[in-house]
Amino acid sequence: MTKLALGLMSGTSADGLTISAVSLRPFKILHFKNYPYTPSFQQKLLLAYDLKAPQLSALHYEIGRVYATLVKRFLKDFHLSVRDVAVIGSHGQTIYHGPGDKTPNTLQIGEPSFMAAQIGCPVVSDFRAMDMALGGEGAPLMPFFDQYFWGRRTKPVILLNIGGISNFSVVGKNIKTFGFDVGPGNTLIDLICQEAFKKPFDKNGQFAAKGTPHIQHVQSLLKQPYFRQKPPKSLDKNTYGQDYVNHYFPAKNFANAYDRIATATYFTAATIADAIKRFVPKKAQYKLIVSGGGCYNKTLLKYLHTQLPHLIITTSQAEGINPQAKESAAFALFGYLALQQKTNHCAYATGACKNAILGKICR
Repeated sequence: MTKLALGLMSGTSADGLTISAVSLRPFKILHFKNYPYTPSFQQKLLLAYDLKAPQLSALHYEIGRVYATLVKRFLKDFHLSVRDVAVIGSHGQTIYHGPGDKTPNTLQIGEPSFMAAQIGCPVVSDFRAMDMALGGEGAPLMPFFDQYFWGRRTKPVILLNIGGISNFSVVGKNIKTFGFDVGPGNTLIDLICQEAFKKPFDKNGQFAAKGTPHIQHVQSLLKQPYFRQKPPKSLDKNTYGQDYVNHYFPAKNFANAYDRIATATYFTAATIADAIKRFVPKKAQYKLIVSGGGCYNKTLLKYLHTQLPHLIITTSQAEGINPQAKESAAFALFGYLALQQKTNHCAYATGACKNAILGKICR
């Protein structure tokens, strides 16, 4: 059997760990599964930003143990042998991302030694640090994967991922691959949904569908400096956290909860549409391929269609990549290439001075 690479991704919502098993030649996602965290563990991850050093250190090791346990469960669930696994690529849990700080920095935790010791194969992790050492933002890393998978196409495409934060890549023939963090993804929608409807997220966009967005309010928010800032640029997950909700989406400013969540959903779509119109060359404004949890929000996709009527809008599922598996599969590829001492980096997307091999190898 051809050796496999495993990829691990835990996003900004910290709701679980997604694991993918991929074959590399040709590239194909063979299996993937999301393992939900317990509510208490999720809260621990979401509140990690405020931890002191001893607690943060303990959490770094706790996550490493959890990852090792879940990888073993994944191998068992899909009847895979450890002998089939060449490498594990682990993104880790982002705790903070501060590329614009006086000392630019980013922190992803989840000690990889537990997987290396318990699974018995190399683990590649901490991918963002080398990019920052080379003067980059440390994000986004997905443009390399998008170029690898879609870059040989004749017509350019825009690859949009809507996780907690939304980001996209632009790839294709005669296009120099680039990408950046756009703005809020599911973060604002989730927070408002949890507060107003006591649900973790707006399934299929059903609550937003019942509301009327305050378009004038959204247009005023689009004047904020970040949206006009030229890429490369990236965001911390807390940029559009509870403080942003309290300041710009207080319940008292809306007639009802449906209008409130509809406005947040419309805002997310508007930031994406604005970024495409502002920064993507017209020759590349042809097709938008959506992945991430946000691609299941029908109201969000409807708003994207409304604001980008000139684009074909589809999901990565139609392109052969499950929307929920894409990021974890990318880190499987990044880990494999790092182990082969091959470039797994698109410096132009992050602002780094040159392409490099990202990730630290734990054997």
